[in-house]
Amino acid sequence: MEVLCMKKTALFIIDVQNDFCENGALAVPDGNAVVPVCNRLIQMAAERGCPVLASRDWHPANHCSFKDCGGSWPMHCVAGQDGAEFHPDLQLPVDVMVFNKGTDANAEAYSAFDGTQAAGVLHDAGIERLIICGLATDYCVKASVLDALQAGFDVLVVSDGCRAVNVNPDDGEKAFAEMEAAGATILPLAKVEF
Repeated sequence: MEVLCMKKTALFIIDVQNDFCENGALAVPDGNAVVPVCNRLIQMAAERGCPVLASRDWHPANHCSFKDCGGSWPMHCVAGQDGAEFHPDLQLPVDVMVFNKGTDANAEAYSAFDGTQAAGVLHDAGIERLIICGLATDYCVKASVLDALQAGFDVLVVSDGCRAVNVNPDDGEKAFAEMEAAGATILPLAKVEF
């Protein structure tokens, strides 16, 4: 008997890329720690027959977010370069749906829903609920969660599957609070059910 996902659930992994992990161009503190959590979630999704999606920054070399182009960040996740690749230990399934974001040199795109077809693809597949993890809590995860809620999805954020940049020491905690206030559920991996 096939086990079906609860409420037509999908797992969405946000930006677990080399440049956001240890020794990356824009390394998130303790960013590598999300990889085993993401891998367990991928395994759980597979056991339940739930689809897995992943977003990635896929910037042109002259992206407006880069300091050299007047932005706030060092050059990172340049399309086709090693830093833009998914972390080598991230065990994405062969049928993962990948959404590239930040591909327009003149537009910032923190959310996995900004400039991508993610919402349409998910709605067309009948997905109602998203389980979200990845990097970074206070930027791309938060923006993606808020957009997912706005698009009508139920959202569960896996707290230990995220890490924050924390430009200010409590930015990550503030981001979790903002996501929860907007309607997301925040839970650790141990309490996540597909």
